Amino acid sequence: MFSKILIANRGEIACRVIKTARKMGIKTVAVYSEADRDARHVELADESVFIGAAPSRESYLVMDKIIEACKKTGAQAVHPGYGFLSENEEFARRVEEEGIVFIGPKHASIAAMGDKIASKKLAMAAKVNTIPGYNDVIESPEQAVTIAKDIGYPVMIKASAGGGGKGLRVAWNDKEAFEGFSSCRNEAKNSFGDDRVFIEKFVEEPRHIEIQVLGDAHGNCVYLHERECSIQRRHQKVIEEAPSPFISEATRKAMGEQAVALARAVNYQSAGTVEFVVGKDQSFYFLEMNTRLQVEHPVTECITGLDLVEQMIRVAAGEKLRFTQAQIRAAAGRWSAASMRKTRSATSCRPPAAR
Repeated sequence: MFSKILIANRGEIACRVIKTARKMGIKTVAVYSEADRDARHVELADESVFIGAAPSRESYLVMDKIIEACKKTGAQAVHPGYGFLSENEEFARRVEEEGIVFIGPKHASIAAMGDKIASKKLAMAAKVNTIPGYNDVIESPEQAVTIAKDIGYPVMIKASAGGGGKGLRVAWNDKEAFEGFSSCRNEAKNSFGDDRVFIEKFVEEPRHIEIQVLGDAHGNCVYLHERECSIQRRHQKVIEEAPSPFISEATRKAMGEQAVALARAVNYQSAGTVEFVVGKDQSFYFLEMNTRLQVEHPVTECITGLDLVEQMIRVAAGEKLRFTQAQIRAAAGRWSAASMRKTRSATSCRPPAAR
């Protein structure tokens, strides 16, 4: 086990990682920008390193400064939290090359799941349900209309590098497909520097369900049930709820098994989330995989009794998972972001833990 780790993040998630590290007897290093000199995470950590000016592009996003801080303090591993460099393939690779452990998936896994077109092809190869659509790059609005007509309206036009509702349009006819392709492509280029666009069938009356997965370096992989995040505004999640009040036990099991199959296909070694869209008939289709700890992870912690940050650290240190799929139990009742605010923290929840 590590004796010291660095948290390459700030605010709530940095405090969250420090809390678990302290429980495990691991010393912590905080990094901070000019804006965060007096921040809570700096106060909580055993050591802290100043890494630059307030703008994140001059501090938290500068890989060289994070790596240098690890070397300066003797931190053996780095936890990226969420946001910033957490899903940056280059950062994970560079950290590994410097002999520092990245507390997250291997850089090859991040790369495989970071591109929506490539990840969908991988999902299909792993026999994971995927939404009918055209999974290669589309070159023109005329081609987009032809493809949309072949798939059947309504369709979704999506940026390969998109997220958070950016680079996404729903088209119900030829005119909307033509115009949507052009606006989606322009938005994708401006937002992500990548104008590749693909088209897939739009699932009507959809539910958005995400499956939490956890894998180790010894070939073990499990799913930790689901979180439902169907209540959204502008494609941004408002409420996360677990267990889902909508899906059946059979659907839950099938989705979990497919999420694990996808994780195994990319040799996934950490905590991650596989997102699905579910139709009103409980048919479900792969959307994307988030190769990091999610903001919403405490909801899963509440229903399973597992500390996901601790599991990430243990996996990164080379340990095997200490439980099997059959040993994972979900708490009775229902947890959501709203109900969690009544507790002091995710780890103060006391449901039946995995036995």
